[in-house]
Amino acid sequence: MTDALKRLSDEGVAIWLDDLSRKRITSGNLAELIDQQHVVGVTTNPSIFQKAISSGDGYEQQLADLAARKVTVEEAIRMITTADVRDAADILRPVFDETGGQDGRVSIEVDPRLAHNTAATIAEAKQLAWLVDRPNTLIKIPATKAGLPAITEVIGLGISVNVTLIFSLERYREVMDAYLAGLEKAKAAGLDLSKIRSVASFFVSRVDTEIDKRLDAQGTPEAKEARGKAALANARLAFQAYEEVFSSDRWAALDKAGANRQRPLWASTGVKDPAYKDTLYVDDLVAPGTVNTMPEATLEAVADHGQITGNTIAGTYEQARADLDAVERLGISYDDVVQVLEDEGVEKFASSWNDLLKSTEAELQRLAPSEG
Repeated sequence: MTDALKRLSDEGVAIWLDDLSRKRITSGNLAELIDQQHVVGVTTNPSIFQKAISSGDGYEQQLADLAARKVTVEEAIRMITTADVRDAADILRPVFDETGGQDGRVSIEVDPRLAHNTAATIAEAKQLAWLVDRPNTLIKIPATKAGLPAITEVIGLGISVNVTLIFSLERYREVMDAYLAGLEKAKAAGLDLSKIRSVASFFVSRVDTEIDKRLDAQGTPEAKEARGKAALANARLAFQAYEEVFSSDRWAALDKAGANRQRPLWASTGVKDPAYKDTLYVDDLVAPGTVNTMPEATLEAVADHGQITGNTIAGTYEQARADLDAVERLGISYDDVVQVLEDEGVEKFASSWNDLLKSTEAELQRLAPSEG
């Protein structure tokens, strides 16, 4: 094993694990990853919970208790997922304390079926923050049009947020604007801005997957040449936007009031195409003040053979713009790609949630005590 993860951490990249399950908590595996692999945070999503709970590992007793109480399937899922997040938050609490609240965070997502309902998203975010009741929680809100005002409102209440499912540069700017507006509301309400944290989860690999598919359909030498460049280009230009927003006068006023920057978080960093190196979206997105949340396979790949060579974002903006322009010139619409990805992302999480509802309901029925 190289110590590429330590080098990554030394470069100012926070390493978060994109996975959580009860077995990972109770076996000591999460504590081990924190201790040995420089992991300083955890992200979850509906697909992760669906996989964990459907495996059944470690959930039997709680499901039996919930079945005995005859709770609804939705309440059962909330009890189970918030229990996992609470336990993970407790394991990460020392990291939270050591980093002054920056890391040691665990994210939990609002019901993905609410992605287009602002009021319900706000209500759910408040409920989740109350249920988990740990200062090192981040509530995940998708960056849909309806999600943007919800982000402002929730940040304004002093609740820390992980904004998820960001694919486009324009939407990312709107997310940063929503965060700053939320901080301004919190400031006006007299809240302590230093306690409010946020990350903006900018999705990476799915951009290559969608654009490469369209390039492959063309099959020309030009299309072949453009493969595998768009995702990195998109993320690097997102970092450029971040640098602009967080050097503005508007930010300076909030900074003076004790606010924290909303860190860019590279999400979906597992490489989907075997033609690319499996550490691509880690090695080539290194910059201080960022977060990279990795599935375990990617974490292990980086630990084993990651090539961390310092900042790999600085000085890349011109080339990144040229790479995205090359794709547009081939007739592939950037706006269409990012909209398709957002729609698919929301749909995929909602579908995972529905699968989770079904499998949990079946378990509750199986474990329900016989009457009498």
